[in-house]
Amino acid sequence: MKKIIFTENAPAPIGPYNQAVLCGNTLYTSGQIAINPATGELVTATIETETEQVMQNMKAVLEAAEMTFDNVVKTTIFIMDMNDFAKINTVYGSYFNEAIAPARETVQVACLPKNVNVEISMIAIL
Repeated sequence: MKKIIFTENAPAPIGPYNQAVLCGNTLYTSGQIAINPATGELVTATIETETEQVMQNMKAVLEAAEMTFDNVVKTTIFIMDMNDFAKINTVYGSYFNEAIAPARETVQVACLPKNVNVEISMIAIL
């Protein structure tokens, strides 16, 4: 059975999709970008602050599903510039216990919504 997950503590979807869908014990999140949910403004001063906002948005979605980053089994990171990989990785890594970190791929793309520099999606298991 499919359950839609929504929280006001993360940006509202900007298209015909949901923040996350829980199917059985598996949570599939939509990609999060660096929109501050309180203001609706993008947080893009630096790649670090942008990644931090993305991870805070993802944290809010996980919490709405009664999960944490420890439940995450797979992530996908889309970035505009592979030269930002190390900085993104440092912020991203601070949210995970390295011993149980999820599987992941990181890919450089031509463009992201609202011309942001990073978008992250996750799959988590209860």
